Amino acid sequence: MRTLAIETATEACSVALFEDGALVDARHVELGRGHAERLVPMIGELPGKGRADHIRVSLGPGSFTGVRIGLAAARALGLAWGAEVRGFPTLALVAATARQKKPGPLGICMNGGHGEWFVQEFDEGGLPATELASLVPAEAVGVIRSPAVAGNRADAFAEEAGREVESISLLPDARFALLVPEQLLLTDLSPIYGRAPDAKAPGR
Repeated sequence: MRTLAIETATEACSVALFEDGALVDARHVELGRGHAERLVPMIGELPGKGRADHIRVSLGPGSFTGVRIGLAAARALGLAWGAEVRGFPTLALVAATARQKKPGPLGICMNGGHGEWFVQEFDEGGLPATELASLVPAEAVGVIRSPAVAGNRADAFAEEAGREVESISLLPDARFALLVPEQLLLTDLSPIYGRAPDAKAPGR
């Protein structure tokens, strides 16, 4: 059984192909923008053009555009291949990636929008220990108490915290998608935005 993992919620565009739980091949590029142009060709470079029985795709939070690009590709490939498609929270993949360097509980701090950070703590098994929050830095450092923090804003978190924090600067990597706990996989492929939308309905 093959599984294709897709991660496009951050400045990284990342795909990985697994067979019976073992990594077959992967691609990981930090590009900032341009996921729409790179994602499908990257999948096509994988053995068998990435064809799989199962697809796992990042739901966010992160880049609104990036999340939608990944979801659109996962849905289309799932339909074409008759594959099961399930989503996972982006911060859970960051935690799974970070645990390869730092086992145990840790906080995750990722770039949000409008100067805010997405923050959440995970236990040693990779399950959320707190609710996802989108906060300005001064507030974010008060809700994560773990001695280690990972993510693309981990270094900034350590500077802002005013206490000793081990920072692990990284982006989510699809190679570790199978380490996201099964309990966190979702068949509802709705994006996880992590904060209220910018656009608001006009008042009466």
